[in-house]
Amino acid sequence: MDKPRLAWAVTGSGHYIEECLNFLMTLDDVDLYLSQAGEEVLHMYRINLDDIRKKMPVYRDKTASAPPVGHFYKGHYHTLVMAPTTSNTVAKCVLGIADSLVTNLYSQAGKCKVPSIVYPCDIAPEMETTAPGGKVMVYPRKIDLEGTAKLRSFEYTTVADSVDELIIKVKERLESLT
Repeated sequence: MDKPRLAWAVTGSGHYIEECLNFLMTLDDVDLYLSQAGEEVLHMYRINLDDIRKKMPVYRDKTASAPPVGHFYKGHYHTLVMAPTTSNTVAKCVLGIADSLVTNLYSQAGKCKVPSIVYPCDIAPEMETTAPGGKVMVYPRKIDLEGTAKLRSFEYTTVADSVDELIIKVKERLESLT
């Protein structure tokens, strides 16, 4: 390994997933991690995983112990990005549950003091989001918004409220490493 890379995780949220992935594809030195639901969402949105594999390594949630998370202990990653992130994943992260590839990544990144940038799908009481058929309005539950709010207080964690803010935060992080 020449230099540490960025780890990017996609969960089962379609919340501006195309915009997130379009930005992801502009980056170099990235490994993509897909939750099982994330992989399903890619298919729902007709996003071709083969196109992504041509640009970067792709790790899928297929093992019980999530061995790729060991890369954090070896200094393989400088940053974890989770975008987009479901309320389920946010809730697990807030409770310290690391029972999937993505929640395990978040847990291990924190234990190794590796910064995480998270773009949750539930950020406001009323919001527009993307569905396979186009834009729709959603009304996140109080508990989902509380999870996002609590995540904001976690060490080594930055929460982005929009794709534009996600892009800014990732670029700032990358620039801070040069």
